[in-house]
Amino acid sequence: MAENRASVSAQGVTEGVPCWVDAQLPDVDAGRRFYGELFGWTFDSAYGASVWARLDGEPVAALAPKTDGRMPTVWTVYFATPDAEATARRIRAAGGQLVTAPFPVGGLGTAALAADPEGAVFGLWQPGGHRGFGVRHRPGAFAWAQLYARDTDIVNTFYGHLFHDALFGPGADPDFGRAPVADVFPEVMPPHFLVHFGVEDCEAALGAVSRLGGRVQAGPFTASYGTVAVVTDNQGASFALLQR
Repeated sequence: MAENRASVSAQGVTEGVPCWVDAQLPDVDAGRRFYGELFGWTFDSAYGASVWARLDGEPVAALAPKTDGRMPTVWTVYFATPDAEATARRIRAAGGQLVTAPFPVGGLGTAALAADPEGAVFGLWQPGGHRGFGVRHRPGAFAWAQLYARDTDIVNTFYGHLFHDALFGPGADPDFGRAPVADVFPEVMPPHFLVHFGVEDCEAALGAVSRLGGRVQAGPFTASYGTVAVVTDNQGASFALLQR
């Protein structure tokens, strides 16, 4: 298949489907306490010093220690790819950049970090032993990824070519939207992805965030995909709560 179109591997991996999220944190133990209380996650060892978060025994996210204090404290969404090297070439050809070239993560898979033409950072994940989310679209699990961009025409063109089948192919259910930064944030905010986790009751979840040392950045507000509130955890990593 030509490299200017999304592809599907023999294992059925559709390029461009959000398949994993992780948080880079100064203190993983503090993250375990915060998210364990907020979402009911349990934790076990993953790769290196990272831990997997599980919901009812199924993997839903990873928490990783920052190896450099200058790195942002941030949640990152990873898009599935059957061939990380090929996707990386197409990203560069389309005007994006590689932050971290594809690298193996034990026998779990191959990861990379990239940035779109406006600088919003996202991950790639080529599955090996770790396929990604064990569960999604339920309270406490990944529910949506929203890209807040300066120019939605630019990013729609970029991702539309890069992840065409996931966004527009038969049966597409992308879990991935695009909107102007100024819709929710001050215009000076740089373009970025915002990971959304499902909740049963947004107001109750906001109360838990505040009680656990996090803070509310925006909302709740009504979006086309549900009721949303943007928050930070007790270490400054931003994410969103989504009540369908």
